[in-house]
Amino acid sequence: MKQENILITGASGAIGAALAKAYARTGVTLVLHGRDTVKLDAVAQHCLAAGAQVVQAAFDITDIPALQDWVAQVDLAHPLDLVIINQGVNINIGEKRTGEIWTEVDRLLDVNLRATMALVLAVVPGMRKRGSGQIGLMSSLAAYFGLPMTPAYCASKAAIKAYGEALRGWLADDQVGVTTVMPGYVKSVMCDSMPGPKPYLWGADRAACKIKRGLDKNQARVSFPFPLNIGTWCLAILPADVSIRILRFLGYSD
Repeated sequence: MKQENILITGASGAIGAALAKAYARTGVTLVLHGRDTVKLDAVAQHCLAAGAQVVQAAFDITDIPALQDWVAQVDLAHPLDLVIINQGVNINIGEKRTGEIWTEVDRLLDVNLRATMALVLAVVPGMRKRGSGQIGLMSSLAAYFGLPMTPAYCASKAAIKAYGEALRGWLADDQVGVTTVMPGYVKSVMCDSMPGPKPYLWGADRAACKIKRGLDKNQARVSFPFPLNIGTWCLAILPADVSIRILRFLGYSD
């Protein structure tokens, strides 16, 4: 698939920044959205030095009308070939297992899920009209079976997984590819703040290379690392109580 005009959200985060750098080259226009303007500027400078053109934005991605207007303007100026929807936040039940706070859950769902779906529906009409394009959705291995410490995060990623699979079926006849990306633990500020063990931790550059290869092949799903991806898939097919006991044994309980 053509990859000349690429939009990446969450581009000031670890995976998003690494993806932007991986795609940066002469002849490519990168449209980068991120919350941290200082980090986003640094990523943009790196991409410019690699020969890419860069368009930056840092507005609140949960402002859906602003998001839709921005996408319409971007797609008009730079018809989008690839859109990687990567923004995300995480919360947890707290050190004393007191539980998640609704205002934080509400914000998480706005960022992880509602903004993702709104962005998809903003870019799909243009891609369908052109008969080409690709969308990458950032789910997680946590979508297979919910972790006790991060219920809302796992729920949002499970929703994205189901949404991506449904989109791929819907858009296949329009020659629009949809890839659901399911990473395990990738070194980042967000990952560092998550409670519990972090087995098979990858660096962001390694993760970006894996994701890019999967997108280049228009894979339905990109999951990593092995064997954590197999283990989490097994949790989904085992009886739920057995999976919960396994997670407790592995340290995912406090």
